[in-house]
Amino acid sequence: MSLAGDKLSEFAGQKHISLETYRKTGDPVRTPVWFIEENGELFVRTDSSTGKIKRIRNNSRVRIAPCNARGTVKGIWVDGEARMIEPESSEHVFSLLKKKYGMSYKIIRFVQRFSRSKAHPIGLAIRIRT
Repeated sequence: MSLAGDKLSEFAGQKHISLETYRKTGDPVRTPVWFIEENGELFVRTDSSTGKIKRIRNNSRVRIAPCNARGTVKGIWVDGEARMIEPESSEHVFSLLKKKYGMSYKIIRFVQRFSRSKAHPIGLAIRIRT
């Protein structure tokens, strides 16, 4: 198994990761998010208007760690590189998230339909750096 694969195994069976992105000042911002793993990368769903998207556009370097729903870290931090993925790939990721999180995912998506935000969903891919 590769070094990236070893680091990736820490996330197996987890429901949340803490995604650490960086402001222009270098200050970290941590956000607990749902994720799925596929083909050696982790994927998350977010909206186009979120701070993490703005920060990733400015600096693609991230750190991730397993955490609980409130963001309390339960493992070691791993360095990574984040990128936004194409809409077609995003739809695939969203379907995998729906499968993993079931009714909770459906309820959150239903509630978000009624938000006044003009934001659209975006998939993020996170590749672990070795």
